[in-house]
Amino acid sequence: MKISKESVSIYINKSARSKHGFYSLIVLCVMFFSSCQTQKEKASTLPNIILILADDLGYGDLGSYNDHSLVPTPNLDKLASEGISFTNAYCPVSVCTPSRYALMTGTYPFRSWKKSGVLANYEPSMISEGQLTLPKMLQEAGYTTAGFGKWHLGATFPTLDGLKPAGYGQFKSKNNGENIDLSKPIKNGPVDKGFENWYGFSCASECWVMEGNDIVAALQHEFYNIDAVKGKEHIQIIPSNEYLKLLTKKSIAFLSQRFKSPDKSPFFLYFAPYVPHIPLSVSDEYIGKTKAGTYGDYVAELDSKIGEILDTLESSDQKDNTIIIFASDNGSQFERTGLHIDNANPSNDLVDVKGKNNGTDEHHPNGNLKGSKWTIWEGGVRMPFIVKWADKIPLGVKSDKLFALNDVMATLGALVNYDLPENVAIDSYDQSLNFLGKENNIRNTVVVQSSNGQMGLRKGDWKYIQPNENELQGQLYNLAEDESESNDLINEHFELGEEMKKELLEITSNTYSKNQNK
Repeated sequence: MKISKESVSIYINKSARSKHGFYSLIVLCVMFFSSCQTQKEKASTLPNIILILADDLGYGDLGSYNDHSLVPTPNLDKLASEGISFTNAYCPVSVCTPSRYALMTGTYPFRSWKKSGVLANYEPSMISEGQLTLPKMLQEAGYTTAGFGKWHLGATFPTLDGLKPAGYGQFKSKNNGENIDLSKPIKNGPVDKGFENWYGFSCASECWVMEGNDIVAALQHEFYNIDAVKGKEHIQIIPSNEYLKLLTKKSIAFLSQRFKSPDKSPFFLYFAPYVPHIPLSVSDEYIGKTKAGTYGDYVAELDSKIGEILDTLESSDQKDNTIIIFASDNGSQFERTGLHIDNANPSNDLVDVKGKNNGTDEHHPNGNLKGSKWTIWEGGVRMPFIVKWADKIPLGVKSDKLFALNDVMATLGALVNYDLPENVAIDSYDQSLNFLGKENNIRNTVVVQSSNGQMGLRKGDWKYIQPNENELQGQLYNLAEDESESNDLINEHFELGEEMKKELLEITSNTYSKNQNK
């Protein structure tokens, strides 16, 4: 029997008016506190979870994924050597908002109200009212939850005039946030979706940084500003090249507090830095540290900060009872970087894969994969995905099993003994056996999507891509033989393309059940 705090409170109010209710109240209180104690005892045996989500980091940035990477990533490479690396892991969409939605809900984003693209400034939550989220699930399982960094899944901002915030639905406006009421809390943000502790922004172009539900700071950004806002004297201004340091410091402080706390409930830490997404706000001490240009320097700085967090864990008595997950929300927006390449203007460097200079002085963030962020190609949607759990996951394993970012929810649910209802996280598959290195074909297909809504289907070795508005037919690639998607086989295998097209339409229909995909 589940007894909530709310039910106890209601019963107390009713029973206080009745003499006969007094004895029933005592029994109810005993049951309630016994239930809480049992839940706490159960939770204390569960593993802690640290989930690190990089922003626009490419499949080929890590040395463990790309022998030719020019970026030193010793901490992430060490993590890979101590756990399992998935080589066919996908972020369902090649831009941040929808991929984060898939992670947080276990659901493909095309099932939400936002069918393509990213949320613009001040748009409402992409997560439906009452929809179960990853942090909420863990919270209900007894976890203390905390998130630091980037949300970008929407929130409702208070205004002085009751109208929509100035700049609503845009990414840049001169009067950005002019009518924001800084004295009132936001609603439907990270805290209302399951994070007990939150520090970070919802959307970088809004600039605002929240602690809990309160606006406490603003990110100093070279593209966006809050110049039009009045009454912001108490707001801390955070230089963009200091933001990563601050998030790391706060994450370490949270871990240290949990390690010292008498409360032995497990924790969930979500570390979601704004790195290496442009602007390339590298700290002064990391500029020039790599041969991969400013972009590579920023990735190297990210790796070092992740190392600081992992070192904090390593020095605690919780190191063996913590699951560590690393992923990226989509591919890099740069196809090549280097000392001789100016990444201040990324559009100059988004060149076609065939035009790449394969010299040793160039770094390819997405490795051999075609395309970049925003695209339907593998360079946009395939991600590095690493999991470590001491004594549970074998060391240095590489798995080629299909995995999607939306599988994190069902997988962690299984590992913490949380039974997901049938109508929740419908596109999430329990990959816990694959996490543990026990190879299983849990997932047959993965739907992928570009930022403009073009869709594709990965099934086994094959990938089908829907035709865009300028094409008469789709495309088909054998990724086992052609990882760079250079040889379109739709004419040679037309029937297979038609079958995959039909299956894609079935998955994206409103009548779809994930049991069809098993």
